[in-house]
Amino acid sequence: MTPEEKHKIIERLQARYDATAPQRGPGPHALNHMVDAGACRFGVCVDQPERYSFSSCELAPPLARMIDHTALKPETTEAQIRELCEEASKYCFASVCVNPCYVRLASELLAGSPVAICTVIGFPLGASATAVKALESETAIRDGATEVDMVINVGMLKSGNHEYVEKDIRAVVDAARAASTTQPSGTHIITKVILETALLTDEEKVIASVLSQNAGADFVKTSTGFSKGGATAADIALMRRVVGPRMGIKASGGVRSRKDAELMIASGATRIGASASVAILKGTTSNSDY
Repeated sequence: MTPEEKHKIIERLQARYDATAPQRGPGPHALNHMVDAGACRFGVCVDQPERYSFSSCELAPPLARMIDHTALKPETTEAQIRELCEEASKYCFASVCVNPCYVRLASELLAGSPVAICTVIGFPLGASATAVKALESETAIRDGATEVDMVINVGMLKSGNHEYVEKDIRAVVDAARAASTTQPSGTHIITKVILETALLTDEEKVIASVLSQNAGADFVKTSTGFSKGGATAADIALMRRVVGPRMGIKASGGVRSRKDAELMIASGATRIGASASVAILKGTTSNSDY
């Protein structure tokens, strides 16, 4: 190797190192020594940004793919939705869960990604008329929602009007199924039923879970996060015993750490709803109230 050839090789290598790891490059003197010692090829490791690309979500931690990254407070701004979607794409969460007014924006921001668009129906009280819930579902799906989390009519359940409650759930399920036929590749619209377990007796939790299953919902979910309590391991375990292995269970409300999430999953949850999603993945604890 002539001195000129050696100089050109070192210049090219140094440029590569400077571009990819300027603080950690070996420097020209070290490269000189390596070439003098006989090195004829170098490997350059290009640093990757701290994110999962859309094409590599299969490499994301399994826990990430179980989390609905959530922002449902009434004061949530458009800027916060943009940040939510950016975090969801970075960490490959299962979905973003947003209020209906933000479904179209979230759908546009996450177009082409594996992150689903989840929204809430009859939220947070569940007391809307059944026809309104069905229309709200249809509108949200048209705007880009692929998952809908509806709140049951708690008052009707406590009144013993189980037929009303089941029909209320079925109306949303039917709206989702009808919309599924118009989706690209027949995308199945997932329906989740929020029981608001903090307001129910154990018997009512059982009844609500059975009614949800009978109505054809895909998931039962513990809480809105707006009531007096959130998910508990005992409630998750009870719901799992009732619905069996074929139905999903979403734990939401008060899941603020990885320990919380792992406890819910061990108890039978297959999805976690949380605004503390990033903290959960990083193993820290959030002060978020959802």
